[in-house]
Amino acid sequence: MSSYGDDSPPAPASAPAPAPKQKRASTKMTDKQKADLNKHMKKSGLTGSEAKSHRMKMITRMRKGMTIQKAHNDIKKSQK
Repeated sequence: MSSYGDDSPPAPASAPAPAPKQKRASTKMTDKQKADLNKHMKKSGLTGSEAKSHRMKMITRMRKGMTIQKAHNDIKKSQK
């Protein structure tokens, strides 16, 4: 007894498991990074919402391993 459209052979019982994803080394910021970011934000002179947006963008990049200067230049470059 076959079902309608059941011409394909059965699937293998055990499919190979996907390769495990590599974890990032660390997604938390170090105390030095936090201090550098606070210093950067104090001299930025941005308004409240601009400062919050800029800070979040900086944090995202710094968690990926960028320095303050590289992160800031990347943000400036992406805004053009």
